[in-house]
Amino acid sequence: MTGQRGDEPVRDGPGPYSGLFGSAPDTYGYQTATPKHVTVASVIAIGLGALCLLLAALTLTSAGDQISEVLTGSQGNTPVAVAATLVCAVVYLVPGLYLRKRRAWARYVLIAVAAMGIAGGIMALPASLLGLAIHATLLFLMLQRPTRLWFTHR
Repeated sequence: MTGQRGDEPVRDGPGPYSGLFGSAPDTYGYQTATPKHVTVASVIAIGLGALCLLLAALTLTSAGDQISEVLTGSQGNTPVAVAATLVCAVVYLVPGLYLRKRRAWARYVLIAVAAMGIAGGIMALPASLLGLAIHATLLFLMLQRPTRLWFTHR
C-alpha cells in the first residue's frame, strides 16, 4: 500500500533490496531463469557443433583430401574424416541443445567433452591454444556454482 505519511511514502513488503529486512538477496538460491553461465556454455557448444558440421561439408568438396590428411594423417580417408566430424558435431550439438532444457546429463557430457578437449589441446600445444582456451572456458562455466545449483534445484 502506498500512502502519504508526511513527505515519506508508506510501503508494505520487502526492503529496497528485496530481501528480509532490506538485506541483499541470496543470488545463489533457487533460480527459475537460465543462468548466464548455462546460456554461454550452450552457445559455445552449439557453435562448436556448427563448426564441425561445416568441416564435414567442406570435407566433401575438392578440399576433402587435404582435410582428411589433417584429420586422419593420410589422404583418401574422406569417409573416415566425414564420419569423425559428424560424430564431433553430435557430441557438441545434442548436449548444447539440451543444456538449456535443464538436463543434467547434458552438463555431464559437456564436462567430459571439455576435459577431453583440454587434454587434446595440451598434447597439441602450441598449435591448439584457441581450442584449449575454448574447452577450458566451457569446463569453467559448467563447474560454476550458479550452474551447479540450477541443475540440482529442479
